Parts: sequence; C-alpha cells; structure tokens
Amino acid sequence: MRVLLISANTEAISMRPLPLGLGLVAASTRRAGHEVALLDLFGAPHPLEAVQRAIASHRPAVIGLSVRNIDDQCREEPRFFLSDTRALVEACRSVTTAPIVLGGAGYSIFPREALSYLGGDFGIASDGEVAFPAFLDRLGSGDPSPDLPGVYAPGREPRAGRALPDDLDSLPLWDEALPCADPEQWIPVQSRRGCPNDCSYCSTSSIQGRRIRFRSPRLVAETVGALASQGGRRFFFVDNTFNIPEAYALELCRALSDVRPRVSWRCIVYPHRLSPQLAAAMAASGCREVSLGFESGCKHILRIMNKRFTPDDIRQSAEMLAAQGIGVLGFLLLGMPGETAGSVEESLEFARSLPLQGLRVTVGVRIYPGTALARQAIAEALVASDDALLQPRFYPTPGLDEWIGRSRELST
Repeated sequence: MRVLLISANTEAISMRPLPLGLGLVAASTRRAGHEVALLDLFGAPHPLEAVQRAIASHRPAVIGLSVRNIDDQCREEPRFFLSDTRALVEACRSVTTAPIVLGGAGYSIFPREALSYLGGDFGIASDGEVAFPAFLDRLGSGDPSPDLPGVYAPGREPRAGRALPDDLDSLPLWDEALPCADPEQWIPVQSRRGCPNDCSYCSTSSIQGRRIRFRSPRLVAETVGALASQGGRRFFFVDNTFNIPEAYALELCRALSDVRPRVSWRCIVYPHRLSPQLAAAMAASGCREVSLGFESGCKHILRIMNKRFTPDDIRQSAEMLAAQGIGVLGFLLLGMPGETAGSVEESLEFARSLPLQGLRVTVGVRIYPGTALARQAIAEALVASDDALLQPRFYPTPGLDEWIGRSRELST
C-alpha cells in the first residue's frame, strides 16, 4: 500500500526538531511491506502547497498526519497550532479521498477531541510502530473501520485502550528518510519510554504510560555508531529521564563509550538519586550538556508538584554534573497552586545560586486532562468539569504577575 506520512510541526524551541516518532512509524511500515514517503513540513515556506505536491507525486492510499504540539504553552499570548493543522487536513481533502490517520505526542493527549476538531478519519494514540501497520493490514483486507488497540474513529473508542508494545528492541531506532549527516544537527535518540514519576501537571504518562520500557543499550549504541559513521556527531537523548533507573543508564554509558567516531550527547536528568559514578560515566561517554528540570527551588512547591526530590538534591545534582565538565541548563515553572511571592523569590534566589549555564523560566502552567493539576483547577472552578482542555488553559496564581514578571531577568 502507498502511504504518505506528514510531520505537521513547524515550530522550534531551542533546536530544529527532527520527527523521530514519525520516522520510527515510517520504518516499521516499510518493514511491513508498504511503500512509504515521509514529508517533514519544518522549514517549508508554503506547507499547504508542499502537502498537495506530495500527494500528487506519491498518490497515497492512506495519509498519516503527526501532531507534535497542541500549542506553545505561553500563558500571555498562547498560540493554538491545531488551526493550522486543520488547514493541512483540508488541503489533503481537496486533492484526495485517501483516509487521514492522526497520531503523534500532541494528538495522544487529546485523541477524541483532536480527531473531532481536525476532522480526521482515524487516530492512533501513543506508540504507532505496531498499531499503524496493523491498521493498514486491516484496511487492505477490506475492513473499513479497524477495531484495534489504540485506534480511534469518530464516535468510537478503541477496543483495548492504548498501543504500548513491550518489546522495543523489535522496533526500529531510526529511519532512512531522516537526515543524519550534518555534524551540527542534534539527532534525537530514544532509549526508553514511560514515566512513573506522576508530576502533578505532566502529560507524559498519558502518552507513553507509567511503566518504563527499555531498548537494549547495545542496540542503542550501535545505532548511534551507525549514524556517527554517516556524519552525525551530536545526539540528544529524548528519554523523559535519562538517569532513571541508574543501572540502565550506567550500562548505556558504557556502551556509548565504545562508539567510534566519538560523539557528544545531551539528555534530560531528574535531580534525584544521581550518583557520582553515573555523572562520571556520562561525562566519559560524551555527555556535554543536561537539562535539569527542577521547576522550583521551594520545598513546599516541589511537594505540591509531587516531585521526589528536594532543593538539596537539586544542588547536589547540579554541582556533581558541573564538576564533571557537563553544562547544566535549569528550568523553573512558576505559578503552581500554593505559589506565593515568597516562593517565587525563593526559587529565583535558589536558581541564582546554582552552577547553571542557562535558565528557562515558564510563567503559568498548562493544564492537561487527567492530571492532578486539572482536578484541582476543576475543584477551584478555574475550568469547567466538561472542558476537554484542548484549547490552552493555564493555572494562574492570582496576584503574582508582578513578582513572576521579575523572573525574566534570569532567562537566557
């Protein structure tokens, strides 16, 4: 079957995002014997025309459209991206009758609501590498509305919840359609999925599940080595928390130490139970920068966020990494329930005291469905109980705008 996969994302935050998730779906679909074309709209001057040209050229029987982000999470002037995505769906409809299947991280948070808003024919929530080829097989055999795990259709729930395969080693780690030869490009790599931390505001577990699923460290390192042999030199581990569990992270670092040519990499670290042994292993295997998502420097607010760490844990982690020559980027998330002028000042002073190379400050917390923050916002009548939260809603702490505005002095 001829398939066109489209990455709808056109936004960059700190680096050009390669559509890794869609690439893995493309690779799995090729393995299943289908003819696949992948269109990345990032940087396209005229996305609608690019989509129509790709359809005319490839003549797909099915179109997959990946939705990475719903909005830009900016409280002051939020940008809702799905209106542009809906225009892409309409552009497809104008030139083909091929069914349109939605997917991606953003879609997976709102599978029913996004399917309805965008006007897709089907949607696949969470992992797509197994579900999408299975969907194509059912469709090819004449089943007009496949009843499969993770597959949504208008007005119908999936038969068995989300698609979360256990054996990640059986799935591709990369796709040939993704660029990897530029030594300046940060190449995304995912070694594990799932997050058990249950931060009160976070949507990760609704996308990937709470249980951590692993790839073999050897296979991850072999893939990094193969991409390095093609010119890649900088890699970004997009795992939600690189250091959890530590035994796995240590094994992965040892495997990465053997990669030739040598590469540099960055990752996301949860500032809890980071040992000197792991920090040293990270540096020795090429880690040059970490994102340390501590979000607050106030012990009380950290408890409200359901963080497992304290300000002392954050400081120890930052100093341990810096001592190994690893650059540390910090993150503050201001405006949670219980936030006061005093807790804002405490967080700012705390951040100033850390050995950070940069700090990103977010003001106002995006409310996602199914989170503890959403339940509190409903209890406080900040959002209606029947609000699906597809349109961006933010938790505001009244009276803090003046204080929180000062936090921008720390942004870099």
